[in-house]
Amino acid sequence: MLRPFYDWTLRVSGHRHAERWLAAVSFIESSVFPIPPDVMMVPMVLADRSRAWRVALIATVSSVLGGLLGYAIGSLFFEAVGQPILDLYGYGDKFASFADRYNEWGAWIVFGAGVTPFPYKVITIASGVTRLDLFVFMLASVLARGIRFFVVAGLLWYFGPPIRRLLEKHFGLITIVFFALLVGGFVAIKWLL
Repeated sequence: MLRPFYDWTLRVSGHRHAERWLAAVSFIESSVFPIPPDVMMVPMVLADRSRAWRVALIATVSSVLGGLLGYAIGSLFFEAVGQPILDLYGYGDKFASFADRYNEWGAWIVFGAGVTPFPYKVITIASGVTRLDLFVFMLASVLARGIRFFVVAGLLWYFGPPIRRLLEKHFGLITIVFFALLVGGFVAIKWLL
């Protein structure tokens, strides 16, 4: 089912308006589209490695703006549909407790979803539903998406085609290890200080 989207995404990465397509894919991937922008970034950067940083910037900015759309979807539709249903069944207070717990860890949740293969769109919408502080959401999104896309672009820029095979084969594992090391570093700092 996703293969046609994947093939289309690869095809437009070679189009003369590829940067516009990348911006569109990055934007809608943050709220509804199933194929990540990395699929377009890889052939775009390998075609012209001097544009790696521009490609990463386009993906980052567009993805964060798309994340705002996901946040709005969660916020607006939850109020209109979700909250009345929860209240009807007496779960409004339980959801409020869940939202408090989610928001306590919200920056880490958004950051984790932003750098890993976990569907970022799920977290953007959930952040809107729970009313995660918008500044926290934006900061975590900019850092996470920036790290993700600039690391991918940087690896492609530096190593070229061989890194493509490595990224495609082990992308999930690489990002999970990176996130574990990052969180582990913050935990270590907290325990040491």
